[in-house]
Amino acid sequence: MGALKALLRWFSYLFHGLLALFLLLVSAVALASGSGVAALHLDAMPWSGATLAWILLAASLFGLIALLLAITRRVSALFFLWSLIVAAMLLKGYVFSSFRFAPGVGVRTAVYLILGSWLALLGAWFAVRSPRPPAIAD
Repeated sequence: MGALKALLRWFSYLFHGLLALFLLLVSAVALASGSGVAALHLDAMPWSGATLAWILLAASLFGLIALLLAITRRVSALFFLWSLIVAAMLLKGYVFSSFRFAPGVGVRTAVYLILGSWLALLGAWFAVRSPRPPAIAD
């Protein structure tokens, strides 16, 4: 059981690390391009334009900091909070909103993202629940 928990924890780190880097890249490109900020729109998100770009930038930085703190096992609760927000936003954005898929386009990707985020949330829970390794004395 311990190996499964560790595997889920590392899956969570990988999933959220890639997601945070992707969000950082999208927001940085949109903000750097200037004209791209107005065109930035993710249908599953409640924001658009410059507001969305700044929220994605702040969220990605928070996610990366929470991830680094969780990997070093200093503050795993922030990583769990980040994971919970991501899972809830994906579920709300794709399922409980006015977002509609074009016939046969993107449904599978959305399902994989939602399931992956909830599986990563379970891994983040195990990151919170795992004991810290003992400190090494100098």
